[in-house]
Amino acid sequence: MIAMIVGLILIAFTVFACMTSGLNWGSDVVNFLKGAAPVLAAFIGLVAVFIGLADMKDKKEAKKEEEAAKSAEEEAAKKAN
Repeated sequence: MIAMIVGLILIAFTVFACMTSGLNWGSDVVNFLKGAAPVLAAFIGLVAVFIGLADMKDKKEAKKEEEAAKSAEEEAAKKAN
Protein backbone atom coordinates (compact mmCIF):
# COMPACT_ATOMS: atom_id res chain seq x y z
CA MET A 1 0.00 0.00 0.00
CA ILE A 2 2.84 2.38 0.85
CA ALA A 3 4.55 1.61 -2.46
CA MET A 4 1.34 2.48 -4.31
CA ILE A 5 1.01 5.79 -2.48
CA VAL A 6 4.65 6.68 -3.15
CA GLY A 7 4.16 5.74 -6.80
CA LEU A 8 1.12 7.97 -7.14
CA ILE A 9 2.97 10.86 -5.47
CA LEU A 10 5.90 10.46 -7.86
CA ILE A 11 3.58 10.34 -10.87
CA ALA A 12 1.83 13.50 -9.65
CA PHE A 13 5.21 15.23 -9.20
CA THR A 14 6.24 14.21 -12.72
CA VAL A 15 3.06 15.64 -14.21
CA PHE A 16 3.46 18.83 -12.17
CA ALA A 17 7.12 19.21 -13.17
CA CYS A 18 6.32 18.86 -16.88
CA MET A 19 3.41 21.32 -16.87
CA THR A 20 4.04 24.87 -18.09
CA SER A 21 2.43 26.30 -14.94
CA GLY A 22 4.54 24.01 -12.74
CA LEU A 23 8.32 23.64 -12.98
CA ASN A 24 8.23 23.74 -16.81
CA TRP A 25 10.67 20.84 -17.20
CA GLY A 26 8.79 19.43 -20.19
CA SER A 27 11.43 20.33 -22.79
CA ASP A 28 14.21 18.99 -20.55
CA VAL A 29 12.36 15.70 -20.14
CA VAL A 30 11.88 15.42 -23.90
CA ASN A 31 15.60 16.11 -24.48
CA PHE A 32 16.52 13.46 -21.93
CA LEU A 33 14.22 10.92 -23.61
CA LYS A 34 15.70 11.76 -27.02
CA GLY A 35 19.20 11.12 -25.68
CA ALA A 36 18.28 7.99 -23.77
CA ALA A 37 16.33 6.34 -26.60
CA PRO A 38 19.37 5.13 -28.63
CA VAL A 39 21.11 3.80 -25.53
CA LEU A 40 17.95 2.02 -24.40
CA ALA A 41 17.39 0.60 -27.91
CA ALA A 42 20.97 -0.72 -28.01
CA PHE A 43 20.59 -2.34 -24.60
CA ILE A 44 17.27 -3.96 -25.51
CA GLY A 45 18.75 -5.18 -28.80
CA LEU A 46 21.72 -6.71 -27.00
CA VAL A 47 19.46 -8.50 -24.54
CA ALA A 48 17.33 -9.78 -27.44
CA VAL A 49 20.43 -11.18 -29.19
CA PHE A 50 21.51 -13.00 -26.02
CA ILE A 51 18.01 -14.42 -25.55
CA GLY A 52 17.97 -15.57 -29.18
CA LEU A 53 21.34 -17.29 -28.82
CA ALA A 54 20.26 -19.03 -25.64
CA ASP A 55 17.04 -20.18 -27.33
CA MET A 56 18.97 -21.62 -30.29
CA LYS A 57 21.31 -23.43 -27.90
CA ASP A 58 18.36 -24.86 -25.93
CA LYS A 59 16.67 -26.09 -29.12
CA LYS A 60 19.89 -27.76 -30.25
CA GLU A 61 20.27 -29.54 -26.89
CA ALA A 62 16.61 -30.60 -26.91
CA LYS A 63 17.04 -32.08 -30.39
CA LYS A 64 20.11 -34.05 -29.22
CA GLU A 65 18.19 -35.36 -26.21
CA GLU A 66 15.27 -36.35 -28.43
CA GLU A 67 17.59 -38.26 -30.77
CA ALA A 68 19.22 -39.98 -27.81
CA ALA A 69 15.81 -41.03 -26.50
CA LYS A 70 14.85 -42.40 -29.94
CA SER A 71 18.05 -44.43 -30.20
CA ALA A 72 17.51 -45.76 -26.67
CA GLU A 73 13.99 -46.87 -27.66
CA GLU A 74 15.32 -48.57 -30.79
CA GLU A 75 17.97 -50.39 -28.75
CA ALA A 76 15.33 -51.55 -26.27
CA ALA A 77 13.10 -52.75 -29.14
CA LYS A 78 16.01 -54.69 -30.67
CA LYS A 79 16.80 -56.37 -27.35
CA ALA A 80 13.14 -57.30 -26.89
CA ASN A 81 13.07 -59.10 -30.25
